[in-house]
Amino acid sequence: MSPPKHEMASSKVVADVGRDGTTALAASYNDRIRPLLDAVDCLRHLKVTQEGIQLPTIVVVGDQSSGKSSVLESLAGISLPRGQGICTRVPLVMRLQHDPAAAVPLIQLQYYNQEKKLVTVDTTEAGVTAAIRSATDVIAGSGKGISNTPLTLVVRKRGVPDLTMVDLPGITRVPVHGQPENIYEQISDIITEYITPKESIILNVLSATVDFPTCESIRMSQRVDPTGERTLAVVTKADTAPEGLLEKVTADDVNIGLGYVCVRNRVGDESYEQARKEEARLFGSHPLLSKIDKSIVGVPVLAQRLTQIQASIVTRCLPEIVEKINDKLRKYTSELDDMPRSLSTAADAVRVLFHILKQARETLEKILVRGEFDDFPDDRRLHGTARVAEMLQKYAAKLPAKCPTVANELFLMEEVQVLEETKGIRLPNFPLRSAFLTILGRKINIVSPLPHEFVSEVWAYVESVATEVLLKRCENYPQLHSAAWRAVQSLMEKTRGRSAEFVGEMIEMELAADYTSNPDYVKSCCEMEQQLDVFTEAVKDATKPPEANVRGEVGEVDVAHLRQHREVAEQAFEMRVRLASYWRSVVLRIVDGAALHVQRSIRRVVERELEAEVVREAVGRAAAGIDRMLEEGPATAAKRERLKKRIELLRQSKDVVANITERIAIDI
Repeated sequence: MSPPKHEMASSKVVADVGRDGTTALAASYNDRIRPLLDAVDCLRHLKVTQEGIQLPTIVVVGDQSSGKSSVLESLAGISLPRGQGICTRVPLVMRLQHDPAAAVPLIQLQYYNQEKKLVTVDTTEAGVTAAIRSATDVIAGSGKGISNTPLTLVVRKRGVPDLTMVDLPGITRVPVHGQPENIYEQISDIITEYITPKESIILNVLSATVDFPTCESIRMSQRVDPTGERTLAVVTKADTAPEGLLEKVTADDVNIGLGYVCVRNRVGDESYEQARKEEARLFGSHPLLSKIDKSIVGVPVLAQRLTQIQASIVTRCLPEIVEKINDKLRKYTSELDDMPRSLSTAADAVRVLFHILKQARETLEKILVRGEFDDFPDDRRLHGTARVAEMLQKYAAKLPAKCPTVANELFLMEEVQVLEETKGIRLPNFPLRSAFLTILGRKINIVSPLPHEFVSEVWAYVESVATEVLLKRCENYPQLHSAAWRAVQSLMEKTRGRSAEFVGEMIEMELAADYTSNPDYVKSCCEMEQQLDVFTEAVKDATKPPEANVRGEVGEVDVAHLRQHREVAEQAFEMRVRLASYWRSVVLRIVDGAALHVQRSIRRVVERELEAEVVREAVGRAAAGIDRMLEEGPATAAKRERLKKRIELLRQSKDVVANITERIAIDI
């Protein structure tokens, strides 16, 4: 029976690997593959995976009690925990390292305990099983629960290649006593995390005693590797279910792209050498199993296949690994270059401080003075002049265009009452300025809170923008953050006080005198006074209708109630006319005055006061602030050191990849 078309090994390979007396993986090792795997293990030792750069890894998956751990120990010649239930309760990262100087195997366990401290335990071949169980209890607890925290088994042994394999917990659907109810979900999440990267080789362990399509491990590997290009199936327990095995592995109903290898696991106290001899005898003489092509049976073949497959994946992934290393290196180098240089002298600190303030001033001038927003094209909140203009428009819209009147009050009755209360022994029909000022004061007091609200809104906005810009400019010097914040707070408090004083004086001026040089006032008064005769006639002649149609702003009004106040009605009308005309000048001054004040004050803050205030807060007494700038913040120092370590790691990784690439090119 010839092997399936996807088989990669030949019968000659089997014969070759059988001649070596070392472990199976070492038997399949050769000079063409070794440099690739050495490079991968070197990168893994450098912890390049912590930078998000995935490396080729053999990941062993299988349903519970499928014989996963037995396959691994057959490959590496190291005993692992075996028995009923879940033997592997944490990801076991088996790192094999060739050490020609090791007279005896040097074995270590490495894991992080509950206090997140790295623990290293030296052990021996005889004690490795107990040491793994003990370490697992520390990581996952002494019960039957599992954990995603890995346990690393480092084996330094003569003749063993630098290769890493990961044994994951076996898949189980029904929790037993002592296991969490969601044990299946937990195991599924761990397996998915390890087998999803396209750099992972999925070593799917299947028991010959079950139907392959029903295996949960097959379903999981198919979800992440639907074509099977990364999946190699190992069929265990071939000696216990030989019937139909040939048909299973040749039919390939579950789409295993890298094919199958049938093995016989070590039984009882057999040595690894005895187990391999029994395996060779089984597949050589069994009536059914001997019909399976010799290129797909035996642990030595499995070892040869794994090293060849991993070498192929390493070669294929190498360009992408190089690209990712270069991308990360450029990113971290740029971040380090962008970080502030360490300050060693007071002169350096002063230069940096004034450079920061210059940058902040230029940015604020663009935002709040010149109306340029090229630094923040998409952030409308920082388009300063436009936002202040919107506040001014809203403020102007709140001010009544017409002189406000008492709601639901009869026409001119407010003026009549004021005239009644301000009358005295004087010539009749003489305009009373005190009455006019009294009513004008009432109207101005109604709108007086509005300019205060406007300037408060403006300074709240300016404060937020100034704080954001300053903190952004000094983000690399956290020692300046509190000083910058205090400076803005202090300056805004002073500025608010000045604006409140200005608005108060502006209102007081409007209350103190009634004056305008606006020619529109005289023109408007003349136009409205031309309707005085119409109004007076309607009030004096009781035979006329109670409504009088006065052109202009007055319009049609009811005057019947004014007929009992004939002696002051005319003066009341004149006062209303003058007040309505004068109100336009009042509103114009209140709007223009506040607008000009805000414009001038913003420029003053940005161009002169803010820089001085920050210097005052940052330097402090006896230049203590300068001394603080020389002390690099813990977060900045930690970031700088972290970036340096990452850059060094990536440069070493780049050298490793460059060396192997050059070696491959020479070999080719």
